[in-house]
Amino acid sequence: MDIKAVESSYARWAPVYDRTFGVITQAGRRRAVRHINSREGSVLEVGVGTGLSLRHYAPHLRVTGIDYSEEMLKKARAKVAELALENVEGLHRMDARDIDFPDDHFDTIAAMHVLSVVPDPERVMAEIARICKPGGQVVITNHFVRSEGILAFLERVSAPLANVIGWHSDFEIDTVLGREELQPEVHEPLPPLGMMTFLVLRKTAGPQVH
Repeated sequence: MDIKAVESSYARWAPVYDRTFGVITQAGRRRAVRHINSREGSVLEVGVGTGLSLRHYAPHLRVTGIDYSEEMLKKARAKVAELALENVEGLHRMDARDIDFPDDHFDTIAAMHVLSVVPDPERVMAEIARICKPGGQVVITNHFVRSEGILAFLERVSAPLANVIGWHSDFEIDTVLGREELQPEVHEPLPPLGMMTFLVLRKTAGPQVH
């Protein structure tokens, strides 16, 4: 999947995203935000989309969002204005493979249902690790491919349609767990039917590999 395909796909989905994929991914967003709200400091939401999570962040958090789709960001900015979300410090158009923030910058990074829709997810995870503070957390919700059963078959059959539907149905969890400096702390299945997964990774304080 290339970045132009992602941009084109989400331009098409932006008008109806909240009522379609937004509904499907609701449980994951709620679980992630509930965890993040127990923390302090700064939050970066990678792939903020139409801003469905923004209203649910606790007011003591300082929230920033990035997304590559300008159409999605327009909807997110409208939500921030309509709801007067003063804890949202900024929403920026940015390629998640090249995040324009300094090293060790955010206390928490959220990546909700975004890692299977970006090109080069390994590079995105490297950027997430880079900008997360040592001791900080990366909070992920995502669909990962199953190894057996009818759903596993359907996921692999639909994989060639990635550029059309806008996400990788055959996305492997090892892609997310491949960073040595990000150590898993929580790994839970999410409804419906455990199709989604909730992960919390903590960045170690040791030296980081770029």
